[in-house]
Amino acid sequence: MTTEEPRAAADPERLPDPVPLKGCPYKADPYPLYERMRAAGPVHRVLFPSGVRAWLVTGYDAAHAALNDDRLGKDHDRGNDRWRARASIMPEPQHSRLQVHLLHQDPPKHTHMRRFLTDAFSPRRVERLRPRFQDAADALVDALPETGPADLVTGFAALFPFRVLAEVIGLPGESAAHFDRDWGKVVQPVGPTDPGRPLYESRLHGLQSYIAEVVTHKREHPDDDLLGRLVAARDRGELSPEELDSMVFQLLVAGQEPVTNQITTALVALLRHPDRLARLRDDPGLLPRAVEELLRYDSAFELTTWRFFDRDSDLYGTDVPAGDSVIVSLCAANRDPRRFPDPDTLDLDRSPNPHLAFGHGIHFCPGAALARAELQVALGTLLARLPGLRLAIRDADLAWIPSVLGRGTQHLPVGYDRRL
Repeated sequence: MTTEEPRAAADPERLPDPVPLKGCPYKADPYPLYERMRAAGPVHRVLFPSGVRAWLVTGYDAAHAALNDDRLGKDHDRGNDRWRARASIMPEPQHSRLQVHLLHQDPPKHTHMRRFLTDAFSPRRVERLRPRFQDAADALVDALPETGPADLVTGFAALFPFRVLAEVIGLPGESAAHFDRDWGKVVQPVGPTDPGRPLYESRLHGLQSYIAEVVTHKREHPDDDLLGRLVAARDRGELSPEELDSMVFQLLVAGQEPVTNQITTALVALLRHPDRLARLRDDPGLLPRAVEELLRYDSAFELTTWRFFDRDSDLYGTDVPAGDSVIVSLCAANRDPRRFPDPDTLDLDRSPNPHLAFGHGIHFCPGAALARAELQVALGTLLARLPGLRLAIRDADLAWIPSVLGRGTQHLPVGYDRRL
C-alpha cells in the first residue's frame, strides 16, 4: 500500500484505479460516484484518505452475497502486511483491549459473545421501554429555544441516543453524566504521522479509563442489566477482560453515534422534501414505514468495516489477494435500481423495502430494533413539536462528518415557528 494519488484516466468517464473516496464533495453526496461504480461493475479498488486501499462492493446482489459469504472473515489477524502498513488501527495497548468486540470476531467466538446481547436488545424489551424513550425525547425538546434557530445535533441528536442507550444497558447515572461524546471520535482513524494523532490517543486513553471505571462500578454494585451481566460473565470466566472492555466500548460508541448520524441524515432528507415532511407530520402512523425508507435513502452506516479472505479468492470476477480488505458499500447497495425502483426517490410508501442499512447475515446489527424505535420516537417528536421546521442555513453549507465509514452532519441549524 502506498499513499500516491490514483492514476488519472485518459477517458474522463472512466473511473480511476483506485477510486478515491475522499473530499468534501464526496462526503456531501457520494451517490453519483456510487452510481458510476455500480454501472461499471460490482467490485472496485478504492483509496481512503489515510492511504489505505480496499476492495469496495457496490451492487445490491453482490453486497447481499458478500455480507453472507463465510469466506470473508472479520478478525484483524487475517489482514496482510500491506493492509497493516496503513490501516491506522488503534495503537497498543488499546488495540488489544478495545478491538476484540463483535465487529472483529468470527464464529464460534462471535456466536458466543453475541448471545450476551440478545435479550437486552430484543424487540419486546425495546417496546416496553418506548415510553421512557419518549420521555427523554420530550425533555430534550423542552430544553430547546421556544423559537428557532437551534442546532438539532447539539440540542437533540447528540444527546437522545446516549440517554436511551444508558437506559437500555444499565449505565449508572453518575457515569452517564460525565461521558465525553468526543471519545466517540476514536472510530475516525488517524494515521501515526497525522498531526492529530496525539489528540486521538488522548481520546483513547480517556475512553479506556472511563470503561475501567464503569466495570469497577458494576462489579461493586451488581445488577441484572446488560452491563452487570457482562461483568458477571467476565468474573465467571465466560469473557476475557479484553472481550469485556471491547464489548463495553462497542456499546458506548457504536450504540449511539450511528443513531445520532441517522437522525441527521433522516432530517436532512425530510427538510429537502417538505411535502414528505408535512405528510409524515400529519400522519404519524406512517413513521414505521417512513423510517425504513429513510434508512435506505441515506444510511448512517455508509460502509461496513473490514472483511478479509484467508486465501487469494475470486470476488465477482475480481481477484482479491489474501488479507486485502474488502468493504461493502451499504449506501451504494441501497440505491441500486436493479433492486429498488426509482432508488433516488424518497418514497415513504415503499414496500417491500429490503434495505441493507443494518447489514445482513451473522453481523446484522444486534441493536436494529432499538435504532428503529429511537428513530421513530425522535422524528415523530421533532416533527410534532416543532411546527414550521426548516433549515436555517443553505443546504450547501451543511458540514458533513469526515468519518470514512459513516454519514451524518456535524451540525444541523434549523428554524421553526414555535416549540409546542
